[in-house]
Amino acid sequence: MPTKELRPITHSGRGRQILDYSGLSKVAPEKTLLVAQKNKAGRNNLGKITVRHKGGGNKKAYRLIDFKRNSEEADGVVLSLEYDPNRTANIALVQHENGGKSYILAPEGLKVGSKVTSRKDSDIKVGNSLPLSEIPVGTTIHNVELTIGGGAKLVRSAGVAAVLVAKNEQYASVKLPSGEVRLIHIKCKATVGQVSNSDHRNRKLGKAGATRWVRRRPQVRGSVMNPCDHPHGGGEGRAPIGRSAPRTPWGKKAMGLKTRSKKKISNRFILNKKK
Repeated sequence: MPTKELRPITHSGRGRQILDYSGLSKVAPEKTLLVAQKNKAGRNNLGKITVRHKGGGNKKAYRLIDFKRNSEEADGVVLSLEYDPNRTANIALVQHENGGKSYILAPEGLKVGSKVTSRKDSDIKVGNSLPLSEIPVGTTIHNVELTIGGGAKLVRSAGVAAVLVAKNEQYASVKLPSGEVRLIHIKCKATVGQVSNSDHRNRKLGKAGATRWVRRRPQVRGSVMNPCDHPHGGGEGRAPIGRSAPRTPWGKKAMGLKTRSKKKISNRFILNKKK
């Protein structure tokens, strides 16, 4: 999905780049696959803010996405390509031969009328989902499962793709978009192709109002606060951080600190760490 630059009629429109949705189907979302979504604005069950800088924005319903792509499901035909406000990638509405409908993540190159399947003996074609054991080495994949039958957890955001590097009798080596090479059981499923909407990274919101539309509230830099409010605050004029490392408002180290546990069980499945 390409981006388009607005004419600088107003100051807020100058330099603003938005996504061009002309390639998507002009249809309403499938009502049977919509779920109401309450905006909690970063608050817990007590109403206290637990995640800062969230709230407001446009009202949106959640689209139920089929991340499992069960092999028992019949073959289907793509009815429409649609925008999903809850994720960066586009989604595709699939009509199955048994009469059911489902949403799947739309890969790059998928078109209205294309046939998709999730059978074990599927062709290596964009949009088809099958176990890693049936996918040739070197194939570009996305929507990858971590546990057998658990549904896709990896490689789901706009424009990303993983590569199947190697296979043995039990595990497949998958190179993830971060550069990490990870062992995944060959019975886990993945979808062939790259996730759609690769131009999402090129968009520029361009104005404060557009930031509020996506439920993001204003942030205040710690360096402009007083010392009692933030570890970076105080000093005359523009002062540096002045500590061994950047800190959060509560004094914990931030910005680049590695938080992954060295005792995590899944560390043994990582062959090469991410860059």
